[in-house]
Amino acid sequence: MPDGVNKYTEAQQHELFNREFFPLADSLYNFAFKLALDEDDAKDLVQDTYSKAFRFINSFERGTNAKAWLFKILKNSYINEYRRKSKQPVKVDYQEVESVYNADDIDEDFTTDLRAETVRDLIGDEVTTAVNSLPVDFRTVIILCDLEGFTYEEMAKILDIPIGTVRSRLHRARSILKAKLQDYARHLGYPPGLPPTD
Repeated sequence: MPDGVNKYTEAQQHELFNREFFPLADSLYNFAFKLALDEDDAKDLVQDTYSKAFRFINSFERGTNAKAWLFKILKNSYINEYRRKSKQPVKVDYQEVESVYNADDIDEDFTTDLRAETVRDLIGDEVTTAVNSLPVDFRTVIILCDLEGFTYEEMAKILDIPIGTVRSRLHRARSILKAKLQDYARHLGYPPGLPPTD
């Protein structure tokens, strides 16, 4: 299709967003939060995803998997933002730090690891904590396959990797999780050495 030519009319774009894209907002937010482990970053990712979906609507094929298309946009946005932030020096708001530490009612158990606070307060479950501790590539395949139910083919498209890499990454992620959760499983009464489910 030539540049500048819209594949969809304005009415068709509104229909696509209202019928196929906007109902996926909760799933997108959950995926974004599981990647970023921060509410504000997750909201920004979802907003950015919808903005890019609107800009690149002509690349969406009606009748294909809208969820996979949006998840791919979100995943790419997360990776781009992660790379951008990792190249920036850490910034500290000294006034905010000073006001916290000079407060009369300072909490002695205060932690500067805000991610740890978020995980502990919102999702203190051992399994979720174990998933959150995985490197992002492994965490992503667990989320897409075991939580969101995408097929290997859909995951390969979302992640831009071959299906073989999806399988091996998922196998490795599940092996790491199994090792992390052995004590927890024993505590729940499961016998050691249960065979993997994949």
